[in-house]
Amino acid sequence: MSFLPKLKDITTFIFDVDGVLTDGSVLVTEDGHHLRSFNIKDGYALQLAVKRGYNVAIISGGTSEGVRKRLEGLGIKDIFLGAGKKIEVFEKLLVEKGISKEQVLYVGDDIPDFIVMRQVGIAACPNDGVPEIQEVSTYISPLNGGKGVARDVIEKVMKVQGKWMDDQQGFIW
Repeated sequence: MSFLPKLKDITTFIFDVDGVLTDGSVLVTEDGHHLRSFNIKDGYALQLAVKRGYNVAIISGGTSEGVRKRLEGLGIKDIFLGAGKKIEVFEKLLVEKGISKEQVLYVGDDIPDFIVMRQVGIAACPNDGVPEIQEVSTYISPLNGGKGVARDVIEKVMKVQGKWMDDQQGFIW
């Protein structure tokens, strides 16, 4: 995996939601609410990344307040829902946080992620990302969307940076 040395420079994780943090399925209730399923291991890695001081952001075209509540519960503060043009949100986030593009690992799965993914230090996607996204990805996770992709990339970065586990305690707080 020749991209592993580049992981030492990552300070920021940006994730799409549907198809990345979820499997892309949406259950619609009788009253019109949209329900999604999140992977608990992704949740552990996301909250740990926040605790370790990484910038963690969400840029999604979706507008579900349930999604916002789940992500806020993990400690994520930079949640941009209803993002019609993800590149505009991305560029504004970089300026506001003083982040360089090379410090960003972005995980997307479909065409709305394409332009941003061509700008970042490391572009990643789930195994079931569309072909155009796989083509621009530095790393394709062996996992499908909603099945631990966030955990996969966060764990790789933290392991390279020595922030994942402590041999004495089993974890670093």
